[in-house]
Amino acid sequence: MEEKKFDPYQFIGFILIALIMTWMLMNQQPVDETIATANKETSVASSANGMDERPSVDPLQDNNSNYAAVLQSQTAQQIDLSNEFLSFTFSTKGGQMTAAVLTGLTNYVGDPLTLVDGNQYFNLRFTTLDGRNLQTADLYFTPQQRQENGTSILELKADLGPNQWIAMTYTLPESDYMLGVSFASNGIVRSNAQQELEWTLDAFRNSRSVEYENRYTALTYGYEGEKVDELSVTSDDEEVAEDVQWIGYKQHFFNSILIPSNSIEKVRLDSKNLVESENAEQKFTKRYTSVIPLQSKEKMNHKFQWYFGPSEYKTLQKYGLGIEKNINFGWGIFGWINKSVFIPLFDFLSSFLPFGIAIIIMTIIVRLAMSPVTYRSYVSQIKMKVLKPEVDEINAKYPKDQVKRQQETMALYTKAGANPMSGCLPALLQLPVFYALFSFFPVAYALRQKSFLWADDLSSYDSVYDLPFNIPFYGDHISLFPILASVAIFIYTMMTMGQQQATQQPGMPNMKFIMYLMPLMMLFFFNNYASGLSLYYFVSNILTIVLMLVIKNFVVSEEKIFAQIEENKKKPKKKGGFQARLQKAMEEAEKQQRGKRGR
Repeated sequence: MEEKKFDPYQFIGFILIALIMTWMLMNQQPVDETIATANKETSVASSANGMDERPSVDPLQDNNSNYAAVLQSQTAQQIDLSNEFLSFTFSTKGGQMTAAVLTGLTNYVGDPLTLVDGNQYFNLRFTTLDGRNLQTADLYFTPQQRQENGTSILELKADLGPNQWIAMTYTLPESDYMLGVSFASNGIVRSNAQQELEWTLDAFRNSRSVEYENRYTALTYGYEGEKVDELSVTSDDEEVAEDVQWIGYKQHFFNSILIPSNSIEKVRLDSKNLVESENAEQKFTKRYTSVIPLQSKEKMNHKFQWYFGPSEYKTLQKYGLGIEKNINFGWGIFGWINKSVFIPLFDFLSSFLPFGIAIIIMTIIVRLAMSPVTYRSYVSQIKMKVLKPEVDEINAKYPKDQVKRQQETMALYTKAGANPMSGCLPALLQLPVFYALFSFFPVAYALRQKSFLWADDLSSYDSVYDLPFNIPFYGDHISLFPILASVAIFIYTMMTMGQQQATQQPGMPNMKFIMYLMPLMMLFFFNNYASGLSLYYFVSNILTIVLMLVIKNFVVSEEKIFAQIEENKKKPKKKGGFQARLQKAMEEAEKQQRGKRGR
């Protein structure tokens, strides 16, 4: 996602992975005031069902009888519109969508998966020919339903006087997540007067961990062709966006996306965070509001597409509107790796394997693909271990002359054919893969409500015991996969501890504390994360241990490496490239120090 704001929770994960990689490196060597005022005046207040009734304008001033007929107190009717995937309910009062349910899906407590249930407000404000301010939310409409070529059509029409009317039309194909919505009018709208469409939604909580779900719940929007951005996922945020192609109210694994027929010049967007802490009673995660300026001449002709459905990459991609970009698979190269490699690979594996097994097989494929990197890192580590006695002699010989010490050490490495950076760079190459997978699993819709072993939902935490109290930064439950992953990291740490100490370079920090800190961070940080992600890290660390044992016992021989180093020492070495420049820089530094001492 090209213009994604950096998610702080992903940043924490990135830091965690970076710390693990750092240890590996040491071990082996990222307003329009008018709109603002209008939005402020119509902001949504909290209520038991999520939305209070919105304030009305006063269109009945001067007792205009033409408008009074459709604004007087009437009884609202509820009209149903459904297809294979969705079930909608609309009210004749305001043409409001009062319910939207995804057929056959349930939330974390087994209730029908509901995106709208009195928690949405959709209203068009406009100015009439005689200068009155009206809004569709105040009007009572007359409904008419019909079927055309497999498409269900609901037309809601409000007659405002002789040959004066405004209509809202909803269209729903028989097998689609996309709802069509349009506004039309005749003889009522002031030409070229600005109109405002307001869309507000309180996002329902649909997962066990509301804090975890909230990290992946955000207002996103596409603009300027291919660009995508989002408002803050952790705090209240607002923004005026320009050249907007679509607006998405993302609810982790589900989405409500409004797509106008033409880009909107300027839209005011607002997101309010409703989650303060993990709370079993929390009903909503965020409150989203968009105020969209529209214009028309003598007649309204506003058309939109409105997506209600899963945040599934392939499902969104098939529309060809770019709305699949609101799924955050990571920024830059991380997102590219996910979209080009891991999504196709996982879709293929999960098409014929259980989802937990598919994760394990994908992890094995990734670790085998990275095994040459592991091999090169380990060989470099062994070379540094073999040369350590000679490095210690150099350190003892020049205890106070750091430049000379480094110069002689680099000369030794060059002569022996060893490069300390050859252990660091291969490990660094693994970082994009690790972080890409860290971004992939939390947003993989395919894992939702898929079970494996004791985990009943791979998209949520795998609690094996619910605590009667809450532990800060940990939670009120115990997840098993993070414990297994932490144990695997600890075993690998103990296996390589002696090796790390043997190759510890002078002047480098002691990483012993960080090595013990890694398992603890994994244990706390991933306790509320998707169990699919923890399963990946557990399997990945087990495979790393196995690979290291195989390389150590069956592939790499310290005796052969020692013999090769001794043979390299006998050969004349031509200095070139980076090492030559580094050696020359050290010699120049030594000359300068000698010159200072000579004065």
